[in-house]
Amino acid sequence: MQTFNGYIVIFALYRSPGSPSDHQQHKSRAHNSAGHSEMAAFKGDGGGGPAVGIDLGTTYSCVAVWRNDRGEVIPNDQGNLLTPSCVAFAGAARLIGDAAVNQAALNPANTIHDVKRLIGRRFSDEIVQEDIKLWPFKVIPGRQDRPMIVVQYKGKEKHFSAEEISSMILAKMKETAEVYLETTVKRAVVTVPVYFSNSQRQATIDAGTIAGLDVMCIINEPTAAAIAYGLDKMPSSDGTRKVLIFDLGGGTFGHMALFDVKAIAGDTHLGGADFDNEMVKYFLREFIRKHKKMDVRSNPRALRRLRTACERAKRLLSSTSQTSIDIDSFHGGIDFYATMTRCRFEELNKDLFAKCVEAVEKCLRDAKMDKGSIHDVVLVGGSTRIPKVQSMLRDFFDGKELCRGINPDEAVAHGAAIKAAAVLNSDAGCQKMRELMLGDVTPLSLGVETTVGAMAVLIPRNTGIPAKKERLFSTCSDNQESVLVRVYEGEQASTRDNYLVGRFELSGIAPAPRAAPWIVVTFDIDENGVLNVSAEDKTTGKTNAITISSDRGLLSKEEIERMVQEAEEFKVEDKEEI
Repeated sequence: MQTFNGYIVIFALYRSPGSPSDHQQHKSRAHNSAGHSEMAAFKGDGGGGPAVGIDLGTTYSCVAVWRNDRGEVIPNDQGNLLTPSCVAFAGAARLIGDAAVNQAALNPANTIHDVKRLIGRRFSDEIVQEDIKLWPFKVIPGRQDRPMIVVQYKGKEKHFSAEEISSMILAKMKETAEVYLETTVKRAVVTVPVYFSNSQRQATIDAGTIAGLDVMCIINEPTAAAIAYGLDKMPSSDGTRKVLIFDLGGGTFGHMALFDVKAIAGDTHLGGADFDNEMVKYFLREFIRKHKKMDVRSNPRALRRLRTACERAKRLLSSTSQTSIDIDSFHGGIDFYATMTRCRFEELNKDLFAKCVEAVEKCLRDAKMDKGSIHDVVLVGGSTRIPKVQSMLRDFFDGKELCRGINPDEAVAHGAAIKAAAVLNSDAGCQKMRELMLGDVTPLSLGVETTVGAMAVLIPRNTGIPAKKERLFSTCSDNQESVLVRVYEGEQASTRDNYLVGRFELSGIAPAPRAAPWIVVTFDIDENGVLNVSAEDKTTGKTNAITISSDRGLLSKEEIERMVQEAEEFKVEDKEEI
């Protein structure tokens, strides 16, 4: 279930191969991608058991498996299909999921939630700084500006990275699947938001490794939902069916069927948690106005209780026009009672709602489509239950009925499980899964910085992946012996307005006049969206390269190995506590 990312993806489902047009080219590209994934999976198979799909959500996570020719969402030990993405440290106990949430109000400083907002980011990021103001737990800068979460565990202060906390949630989903399937689970397809950067994708893979999982591939959340939706849909009479997936978190699969992603648009901070945040900030202002207690913002227990009340109020406002929050001894012994109407909720979040429509318009522009050409508008994610979201979409699409035939909370995990079956390709009864071919796109433009600070784009956004592009560069000074390759992602003409994701130096260039050497820079994105960049001096043959994920303070091999060992120790300690 996606609750913090608001995304729109348009894809087309083709009935059968057409003429040798763009469709055929897309099919060839996607087929090659699937082929490589399947070869890798078979090579390391070794009887590793079934592969599962995991929706690692901000608020809730979900795990599913494809078996007996259908997808199954797996219940946890409480019988729930959704598991809270929450980890708590209570004395000598470590709690994950429902148990962590149940004690959150009494132990807010050691109860970790929304960790997906931290993974793969820097502590100094503006987004991180805004988020930590409303969290009851402590986050500090660590090595290379990595955000570290501070908790008290067994009487000692411990620091955890976002990857470690995420790995605990993934391990819980792994255990949930193993109990249900009565076998060991080692392989998984894990979903991420489409706008996750290369470092965030790699950080998610690292979290899976720490959890004891072989992450076979990463798949974008709306794309996974598109797969789940398309499983039971036939293309229209003209051979294609254009579907817009509106993912706010929260075509039959036939012979040679092809899902071809046309465009994506969205906002990494647009969704359920952001709607909650607006209410939290509103009620804090109201409490301070009435009682002049500014220090309430630094009371972790009050913040935790208020957030829980706002989450409940948001859900109730989807079915009623007014609700209230009532918190005994909220802060300083003062009880807090307030009402929230649906109208006020919509007013508080009007800018966020407007962004939803803007993202739909942008996605249509990028796909070069008119809204009248969209056959289906599919709602995914828990926040699509908000009446204002639904009414805005209906109005935008001129009264078109919205598709709610799939469970918005479970669709992503379901689609990931289908993808896992297709990649593994080991189920003898899964013929239509083996024929699955999926074409995805990169959400942001990728390029290098030139001498004047300009962005030289090699791979434009919405380019189909996997993709490989080359471009010729040269030196700017006579007898220049090295060049610094700085890799950026973003849509601005100047690199100072984009995001630096990696850098490396190519040295050993033969002395020559400026602009004489030929330096070929190559960008290569794999099916997981992870980028490899290389540079070669064609005169000397000197080369250097980088996988864009290791330059931004992510985990080293040694750190991952240490965390894997610690994860095993946690498992032993958890059993001893039971």
